[in-house]
Amino acid sequence: MHDDLPEDRPDDVGAVATDASADDRAFEAALRPRSLGELVGQERVREQLSLVLEAAVARDRTPDHVLLSGPPGLGKTTIAMIIAHQLATPLRLTSGPAIQHAGDLAAILSGINEGDVLFIDEIHRMSRPAEELLYMAMEDFRVDVVVGKGPGATAIPLEIPPFTTVGATTRAGLLPSPLRDRFGFTAQLDYYDTDELHRIVARSAGLLGLEVSEDGGREIASRSRGTPRIANRLLRRVRDYAEVRGDGTVGVAAASAALALYEVDDLGLDRLDRAVLTALCSSFGGGPVGISTLAVAVGEERETVEEIAEPFLVRLGFLARTPRGRVATPAAWEHLGLAAPSGPGPEGQLPLGVDDVEP
Repeated sequence: MHDDLPEDRPDDVGAVATDASADDRAFEAALRPRSLGELVGQERVREQLSLVLEAAVARDRTPDHVLLSGPPGLGKTTIAMIIAHQLATPLRLTSGPAIQHAGDLAAILSGINEGDVLFIDEIHRMSRPAEELLYMAMEDFRVDVVVGKGPGATAIPLEIPPFTTVGATTRAGLLPSPLRDRFGFTAQLDYYDTDELHRIVARSAGLLGLEVSEDGGREIASRSRGTPRIANRLLRRVRDYAEVRGDGTVGVAAASAALALYEVDDLGLDRLDRAVLTALCSSFGGGPVGISTLAVAVGEERETVEEIAEPFLVRLGFLARTPRGRVATPAAWEHLGLAAPSGPGPEGQLPLGVDDVEP
């Protein structure tokens, strides 16, 4: 029945999947700037980091360890790659969740060469034993490898060539002070404004060979939530729309139609954001309501609402966190086209979802 199918079809399918994955990685790599001069935005961080790197190169020494903090998608990994590129040294990448034992970190450090840049993403999620090992490695460029267990265990000192640690974190407050203090340079990345995102969209479009009008690029930038990663993602979706349903060029009409199709509104709110606001205003009268109750109302996990939707809504001024729960602001009612209730709620009203009210 299936004799007419080529025998090598499974291999072909696997090859196609591998090629697609490789194309995605190549796409992401192509959009990343390779030097501080190409990096758009973050002027303060760029100038400070440039001084750190230039001084280290002039003294022929490895730069101080660098800690990059800020919300996801602002370019922490890109800056780590730029640091390695500016120093003309290899970049070794790992992540905090991947280092759960001191031995995991010791294995990585044992392969470090002089001048290498070690990038640890989500560094706040490293295990405590690994953190303590990293303290010594960053400060003294040596680690003690423990061989054996119990009374017969022996600590063997391992010398490590000078290297630079670049740590990235979205939650700098979770880093213990001893680890944070060992970074000689700390940078807090800020959200991008529309003009900066427009420049990023224009640069990415040029690399993709995509024709984007001034208004079309600005439309994409204005809905990107101040985040370059989101701007590049939306650009890819708009490109798909323009190629399939248009003439291949991106104007303001094509950008608006594509983003409306993907449920991204004028301010960058997506389906989840609007679901949270709608539940808060329509189902709970604007709050206050506990975060767990709100998450159940929109059919998502508490962490999803708290870490993905809530920060952006708070930044826009649509949602407020109070000791009694989450509350919708008048701006949220206006954005949804609803009439805000007049006057304060009943005196002494308890928040809905009292089980998870913030202290």
